[in-house]
Amino acid sequence: MTGADGFVGRHLVQRLRRAGHEVGAGCRPGGPPVAWGDDQVESLPVELTDDGSIRAALAFEPDAVVHLAAVASNREARDDPGHAWEVNAAGTARLAEALGRSRDEGRDPVLLAVSTGEVYGLGGPESRRESDELRPASPYAASKVAAEVAVLEVWRRTGLRAVIARPFTHTGSGQQPRFALPGFVARLRAAKASGQAVVPTGNLEPVRDLLDVRDVTEAYLALLERGTPGEAYNIARGEGRSLAEMFRQLADLIGVRAEPRPDPALARSRDLPHLVGDSTKLRRATGWTPTIALDQTLRGLVDAEAH
Repeated sequence: MTGADGFVGRHLVQRLRRAGHEVGAGCRPGGPPVAWGDDQVESLPVELTDDGSIRAALAFEPDAVVHLAAVASNREARDDPGHAWEVNAAGTARLAEALGRSRDEGRDPVLLAVSTGEVYGLGGPESRRESDELRPASPYAASKVAAEVAVLEVWRRTGLRAVIARPFTHTGSGQQPRFALPGFVARLRAAKASGQAVVPTGNLEPVRDLLDVRDVTEAYLALLERGTPGEAYNIARGEGRSLAEMFRQLADLIGVRAEPRPDPALARSRDLPHLVGDSTKLRRATGWTPTIALDQTLRGLVDAEAH
């Protein structure tokens, strides 16, 4: 797994271990070491901008690779689009190529390449389907479309068993406050502690399809086992809620009366007004369905930030 030391990666490492898998936990060199506390998890340094680093990590000889590592922050990608493309697009191309070449050595790994629902870009209020045109509207989303193109090219040329996952917005314990919902929780808690009547936020009008990270990891496992190579699958609840509604619900859970105040420093330059996914294809292929209610996820965020 690349990006094992990230938000989703840490959850997925634990889920894979519960399923009995040995895990090569690919982490970017130079980051803080992760103590997995499990001798069936081996930390592997992986730098996506370095072919040699990728080849060295693949000496683990995995049966499957879950590719999570990416510049995942829209703000970070906007600040340096070239770096986002180097990591997200070129890095994915390097990894897919190395896995494709491993087939010449008698191996037949599965690659689950994790993309994003944001590849669909601007659109109306209808739920997005895998057959929809990809119209990325941010450097982050554009780099992810390029990553998908690279993966599918290797699949066509080498027969690499590559599957693409397009998760929509997801959250849970351990997500950094630079992302919207844990950021709301952190600022609402600060407002309660200080008695502030207002909380700075970005744009609260967008509607998002929100999943719990634990449901997303279950979808990844399902796709590793039953995804069809060369296909992309949405991972989504299929329901939309506005950020304003989720802000109010988090405020109620924390027990604070505070009004949101738009802060340009927190706003994205061009938010997608509506991003909801249709996961019918995934459900039919694997039987996956989300099991954790949104209210439970929001409660879990608040409880996690309290410790």
